[in-house]
Amino acid sequence: MAALRVLHLTGSAESAFFAELSLLYARDCVESVRDPRRYEVLHAHVTPDGRWRFPSGLSESAISAAAPMTFPAALAHTDALRPDVAVPQMFCRPGMTAYRAVLDLLGIAYLGNAPEVMALGADKARAKAVVAAAGVAVPAGDVLRRGDRTDRPLPVVVKPADADNSTGVSLVTEPGGLEAALAGAFAHGPDVLVEDFIPLGREVRCGVIDRGGELVVLPLEEYAVDPVTKPIRHRADKLAAGGSREPRLKLVAKDETHAWIVDPADPVTAVVGEAAKRCHRALGCRQYSLFDFRVDPAGRPWFLEASLYCSFARASVLCTMAAAAGIEVPELFSDVLGQALGGR
Repeated sequence: MAALRVLHLTGSAESAFFAELSLLYARDCVESVRDPRRYEVLHAHVTPDGRWRFPSGLSESAISAAAPMTFPAALAHTDALRPDVAVPQMFCRPGMTAYRAVLDLLGIAYLGNAPEVMALGADKARAKAVVAAAGVAVPAGDVLRRGDRTDRPLPVVVKPADADNSTGVSLVTEPGGLEAALAGAFAHGPDVLVEDFIPLGREVRCGVIDRGGELVVLPLEEYAVDPVTKPIRHRADKLAAGGSREPRLKLVAKDETHAWIVDPADPVTAVVGEAAKRCHRALGCRQYSLFDFRVDPAGRPWFLEASLYCSFARASVLCTMAAAAGIEVPELFSDVLGQALGGR
């Protein structure tokens, strides 16, 4: 049986930051699932100027050596490669939506959620409304544009409606801090959410995977937060700059001092898992999904946001959770790839 031709779509059509983040995960993925008998690895890399390259590998030298192509030429080249399946590794908004739609137009199956689901999940306000309609608790809040005002009682959490990695997120406890928090959030997008602060019990992320048509809740990941010293997570809890001999970005959140796997016997797993499965269905997810929840002191989970992508790198949250359930990256990758090829 011939090896499947697997195209890894990397880079960013938007920024060098997202391009670096893409490569950080994609390199790990390629190594984690390497199996020449089963997979023939192909690469397509998009740079912020909109050009495509088809490098022999994901090193900086290989990418630089590959000839840049315009979008029309890249479409023709991708079609000529005849990949069986693609792995989208782009984290910018166009990469999560428009470039997945390109794969749809080319008739290339791919791992992960459809572009319209990615767009819905990335819009925090819309995602909240959808899961709330499905019976999941969400913090009350307002969506503001520049010049709008809110009269929500403090404390409130202020955040951009469509930014990731806690970019621009602030907790406001005093009236004098609201203006600066709004300015910081508006620097990252035209829409800002001002939400009621849910008192902290715990903060967890829940992964859901489709196994044989059944939604399976993976072991939760819990974040290092504290009601007094760290009531919310910040960008520095997730990403940091690497040293001179390290990658330019480091995944701080993977450090055991920032996050750890929850014992599946912990009662929080069942209640959060039920809410996560409702979110998965309501948002129209396929294959897998990830959700962040705030668990209040009474044990009630509150939906915070959806993270509907996985890079199938060992450092990916979903892969960490799956490993805790005895499902290693190659098995998870193979399972999801099979669903993609089967149209699920």
